[in-house]
Amino acid sequence: MTDLTAPLQVEDLLDRLEIELRREIAARELTDPAMIGIHSGGVWLAQHLHRRLGLQDPLGLLNISFYRDDFSQLGMHPMVTPSRLPFSVEGRDILLIDDVLYTGRTIRAALNEIFDYGRPACVVLGVLIERDGRQIPIRADCCGTHLTLAAGQRVKLTGPDPLQLEIRSVSL
Repeated sequence: MTDLTAPLQVEDLLDRLEIELRREIAARELTDPAMIGIHSGGVWLAQHLHRRLGLQDPLGLLNISFYRDDFSQLGMHPMVTPSRLPFSVEGRDILLIDDVLYTGRTIRAALNEIFDYGRPACVVLGVLIERDGRQIPIRADCCGTHLTLAAGQRVKLTGPDPLQLEIRSVSL
C-alpha cells in the first residue's frame, strides 16, 4: 500500500511495474509478447515499458472510446483517435498496459476491442496503480502500487512529459 502523505513518483512505480512484468513474462514463459497501451495514460506508460523490455513488435495503441459501457452518458470527445495494432493479435501473448485500474470498466472495454482484432493466447494486465472501487471482477497481473482512496478522491496521471501523478477531489 502506498503512503498518500508522500508524493507518488512515477519513475519508482514504473520500475516496480517493469520488475513485475519481467517476472510474469518469465513465469508464463512468454517468448515474444506484444504490448498494447490504452489511450492516453496507458500509452504514455507503455512507451516507456516497451523500450525498457526491448520488445520486437511496434507498440499497439488502443482507444476504447466506442467500447465503453458509459458511452451514452459521457458522449464522444471530438478528438477521438482510432486504435492502431500494427501486429496480429491472433494467438499472441499480449501485455495490456493502463495507468489506473479503478472500476474495471476500461479494461473490460479494452478486452472487448482486442478480441475484435483476434483471439490472443493470453493477456497480461499491467497497471501503474490499482486502486479500490472495483465494479467488475478484473484484477491486474502486475502493478506499480495499490492505493486506497477516500470517497470523492481520484488519482490522475498527467503527461506525457513529464509524467506525474495527482490525487484529485471530485464532487460526488
